[in-house]
Amino acid sequence: MPSILNICTGIVKLLKHFKWTWVGIIAPDDDSSQRFVQILKEGIEQNGACIEFIEIISHINNWSQERFDKINETIHKSSTNVIIAHFNNEITISLFWELRIFNIPGMIFITITEAEFYLSYQVENSFKNNTLLFTRIKKTIPSFLKFIREVNPILFPDYIAIEDWWLGLCSNQCPQTIKRSCSIDEDGSGMFHCDNTHFANSYDVYNAVYALAHALKDMLFSGSGNTTTWNGDRQRLSDYLPWKLHRYLKNVHFKNSLGEEIYFDENGDQATDYNIINLIHLPNGTLKHEIVGSYKPSALSGEDFTIDEKMIVWEASFTQTPPQSRCTQNCAPGFRKLPREGKPVCCYDCIPCPAGHISNQTDMENCIRCPEDQWPNEKRDVCIPKIIIFLSHEESLGIILMLISIFFFLITAVILGIFINYRETPIVRSNNRNLSYILLVSLMLCFLCSLIFIGHPEKVTCILRQTAFGITFSISLSSVLAKTITVIMAFQTTKPGSKLRKWMGSRVSYSIVLSFSLLQVLFCLVWLGTAPPFPHHNTQTEDGTIQIECNEGSIIAFYCVLGYLGFLAGISFIVAFLARNLPDSFNEAKYITFSMLVFCSVWVSFIPTYLSTRGKYMVAVEIFAILASSAGILGCIFIPKCYIILLRPDRNNRNYITKNKLSNFSEY
Repeated sequence: MPSILNICTGIVKLLKHFKWTWVGIIAPDDDSSQRFVQILKEGIEQNGACIEFIEIISHINNWSQERFDKINETIHKSSTNVIIAHFNNEITISLFWELRIFNIPGMIFITITEAEFYLSYQVENSFKNNTLLFTRIKKTIPSFLKFIREVNPILFPDYIAIEDWWLGLCSNQCPQTIKRSCSIDEDGSGMFHCDNTHFANSYDVYNAVYALAHALKDMLFSGSGNTTTWNGDRQRLSDYLPWKLHRYLKNVHFKNSLGEEIYFDENGDQATDYNIINLIHLPNGTLKHEIVGSYKPSALSGEDFTIDEKMIVWEASFTQTPPQSRCTQNCAPGFRKLPREGKPVCCYDCIPCPAGHISNQTDMENCIRCPEDQWPNEKRDVCIPKIIIFLSHEESLGIILMLISIFFFLITAVILGIFINYRETPIVRSNNRNLSYILLVSLMLCFLCSLIFIGHPEKVTCILRQTAFGITFSISLSSVLAKTITVIMAFQTTKPGSKLRKWMGSRVSYSIVLSFSLLQVLFCLVWLGTAPPFPHHNTQTEDGTIQIECNEGSIIAFYCVLGYLGFLAGISFIVAFLARNLPDSFNEAKYITFSMLVFCSVWVSFIPTYLSTRGKYMVAVEIFAILASSAGILGCIFIPKCYIILLRPDRNNRNYITKNKLSNFSEY
């Protein structure tokens, strides 16, 4: 008998080679077949494959038609394309015909049997090429063919089968090496043994007989069979206890006539090699046995199993060669397996990998997380570098903001040039020209500091961004506040007995600008000393990108700087609003009021917008707020004066100012 363990291992290797993970099993209910099913089931499951059904055929009930119909129904309704059948010699051919295995399309049968198959078939049966047969390697015994030819009924008068065998050698199906030349009277034997294929049975019987003979010899000459000695005449073989033969049979080791070593392993199995045979039904009615592979249990790992796929003839109905047998299709890279509840492990759904994960092989149990600086490609089977994003000088948004900043810087520079050129005119002198110079220079710096926000964030630029903006803007707002306070004090000094006259002078204005600006500088120094801004690679905001941005370090310090600017703007707005009743010929207080209103509106809308954006758009929002608020101050305070200086020079003289009661607002 072939080794059940070895042949199960060979079948598992065949399934693994073709990636058949969804199979069915059919076997009779004898002890050998049941052990085969148990060992095969364990081997299949250990290799990650699954069994859809196991059908056991009982020979006690004489193979009832009802039972065969049920098995046929199971086979046809199953989703597997591979069925493994283990048959003993007595029932193999009958089961093949009853189950109509050769007629089932789209099915692969792996059969383990030592039975004999006919070498021909009726073409009208339309048999399918769907069977792979595991059988021991057939070897020719020396002088065996001579023995077959010389078997004569005369030598065995008591055995009727010998005469049938003798007459069967007259068949034209017999090869010339054993065919007899027979007379007409000798034809007609009912034993057509030349119509069948004979596998390794004769060779196995030959080895079995010799193994038994060697065991008997060892036992008889060991002296352990009986207390008496062997004399060859009176001592009978039956006097020896038969069960003692087993020990000698287990330890037998000899070379047969082919020079092969015959012995049994620890499981009592003979070291046997196996052929994998493809049963091919040829169009001319011939059944061809094509050896397509082999399994040699005693060979080295990797050399024990061989298969030649090109030699296998698959049934034409298979849409894919080699055919597949799976409960579900493979999960392609980019997907992972999700087991179905209550189903075998081979039955699963394929779901895409979650964000930030990939699978680079088929049928992966779990997806792999990409590194922090990488992200899955569109198919989610490879991690690729994330796109680095920041507000660049080269992109359209960055270029537009740069051009706007430079444009307003140039406009401010032109206005400063106009004020310097017309510094002796009443309209410039009456508006505290030195404060105007400071305000214009600080606005120029505000427009320039917005350029620091554009480009790759570095440690230095991150520190300069907010501090430069906060300090320059505090100088601008302090100058506006000083101009507003100076205007009110100038009007108040015109009243008789006013005590503010002694406070009038440029030192008061400079003190206001310097003190309020230094306070902002103090805030910035504390900020830089405790938690300064730094470059930060934000990988969480947007999938597939790395947002390079400046982390503010201390968010409290950041909002303290902004809050202080809001405080200055609010004070300037309130003071300017209180001066709204000044004579109409001096409208700077009204312009300052409107400019602070624009400033506050911009920055109030900036905060929620700033908090709701990320990355380069957050930077763009802050640049826009800086430009808009600076442009608001520039436009509201200085454009009307430039209009008078350049387009209405008739208003820019002392007579006009005196006529309109402006003589009291000359520079102090």
